[in-house]
Amino acid sequence: MLKTEEIDRLFKAIQQYQNIVLMIHRNPDGDAMGAALSFQRLLVKLNKKVNVIAPNMFPDFLGWMKGSDEVIIATKQFKLASQLIEEAEMIVCMDFNSFSRLGTELEPLLVQSKALKVIIDHHLEPDQSFDIVCSETDTSSTCEIVFQIIKGTIYESHFDKFMAEHLYVGIVTDTGSFSYNCNRASTYDAISYLMKLEIDGEAIHRLVYDTYSENRMRLLGLCLSERLVVLPEFSASFIYLTKEDLKKYDYQTGDTEGVVNYGLSISGINITALFTERENKIRISFRSKGEFDVNAFARTHYSGGGHRNASGADSNASLDETIQIFKEALSMYKNQLNF
Repeated sequence: MLKTEEIDRLFKAIQQYQNIVLMIHRNPDGDAMGAALSFQRLLVKLNKKVNVIAPNMFPDFLGWMKGSDEVIIATKQFKLASQLIEEAEMIVCMDFNSFSRLGTELEPLLVQSKALKVIIDHHLEPDQSFDIVCSETDTSSTCEIVFQIIKGTIYESHFDKFMAEHLYVGIVTDTGSFSYNCNRASTYDAISYLMKLEIDGEAIHRLVYDTYSENRMRLLGLCLSERLVVLPEFSASFIYLTKEDLKKYDYQTGDTEGVVNYGLSISGINITALFTERENKIRISFRSKGEFDVNAFARTHYSGGGHRNASGADSNASLDETIQIFKEALSMYKNQLNF
């Protein structure tokens, strides 16, 4: 649980400042969007001027979320985003633990800002550059942390259906519909509380997961039929996608969301990865079972990071070289992976 003194410092700062910016990480997911939009709702109720800024566009399947159409996308509105960051008295970074997660365009603006800098996040090893740190790594999601911040304070009465829906999205998506990082009673206590605010969990699940385009479904088919590689000697698997694959299936932001999990659903597989070739880098997602720590794996071999069983990284090497690094690294962990 978060320390009470950090929550107190956060709300004292909120009382002090009027112009607040909430920032979320590059390639926003359900947890980042849910946390920012629900926290924005609270701050607006407290009569604050609040803007949410994302480095780039969020996936289409999150477009139904109330307030998402008002999120400032820096790739489309960079001048406005820059102005808001410069004018902000307080900047709250949500669902990321390092300035670098904003990307090369927004990171220097955050570094240069004279605003009070706050982090609300659940990733391991948060950067020490923040003035107020509301970080709890032993938590399902940043949305659950936002819930913890508000629950039990004088602001709890501000909870409403809008906030509940958004927090629910973050918890559901960051646990893979309660398939990992969810073995804590606190997570289900939060869900129970949110359900009492009359949200429709089944409808939200359909809005998030049952919105595949035909191209996205066919891309998934390619992943499983032609791009899945199994390495039984290491209890490992991986999926890879080339730039040509993405172009052929008209890739849109979010189309590879959840694809990495398929590699882990194979019996006997304890680590998997998804390698996606972009214009100037290879984006990597890792998943693992049990005690095998892909956060440490990503940090050691790719300068990445995240959580014990779900992590990510970028590689500046070629796709073939990046995959080769993965294969060679696996040999170092053979005994740990064959459990």
